[in-house]
Amino acid sequence: MVRKNHYQLFETVAGIAAIGWNGSGIASLRLPAPTAREAERAILRGLADAAHAEPPPEVRSIIDRAVRYFAGECVDFAKVPVDLGPQDPFFARVYDEVRKLGWGETTTYGAIAQTLGAGPEFARDVGQAMARNPVPLIIPCHRVTAAGGKIGGFSAPGGSLSKARMLELEGVTSVAAPPAQQGFDF
Repeated sequence: MVRKNHYQLFETVAGIAAIGWNGSGIASLRLPAPTAREAERAILRGLADAAHAEPPPEVRSIIDRAVRYFAGECVDFAKVPVDLGPQDPFFARVYDEVRKLGWGETTTYGAIAQTLGAGPEFARDVGQAMARNPVPLIIPCHRVTAAGGKIGGFSAPGGSLSKARMLELEGVTSVAAPPAQQGFDF
C-alpha cells in the first residue's frame, strides 16, 4: 500500500519547523531551523514524495503542541500516531522505549540499551537510532544523554546546544552542551 505523504512548515519561537504526515500518522518532524528554506529542505530529504498541503485538524493539533513546547509549555506527545516506515527492529524497540520518557525525564544511551536487554556495547546503536529518529520531539531523543552527565550528540539544527536548550525548557539543567555550538535562537 502506497501512502501519500504531505508536509507543512510552521513557525515557533525557536525558528521554522516542518511536519510530514500521511493517513497512518506523523511520518517526519524537523526541529526548528533558521529559515523556511532549510526546514523545507530537511523535511523533503526524509519525505521526497511529500506534497505541501494544509494539515487536517489532527495534524494542526500536533503543530499547535509543538509551537507551545518551544514556548516553554509542558506538552505531551506520547499518544501521537506515527508512521516510521520500515525500521531496523532494534531501532523500533529503542523508539518505543524512548517514547515512554516524560517531560523533564532523561536517561542515557547505555540505560536504554540495558532496558532492552542489550549489553553496554549497544549504547552506540541507541545513539544511531536517536540520530536517525524521523520524528524528534514526538520520540523525544533530546531526553537521551551520554554517560557521565554529558549531553551527547544531536542531529537537529544547532546540535548539542539545541538539545541542551530543549532540556532547559523542561527544567533539566544537569547537562550542558559545549559552548562553541550554535543552537535554537530562543
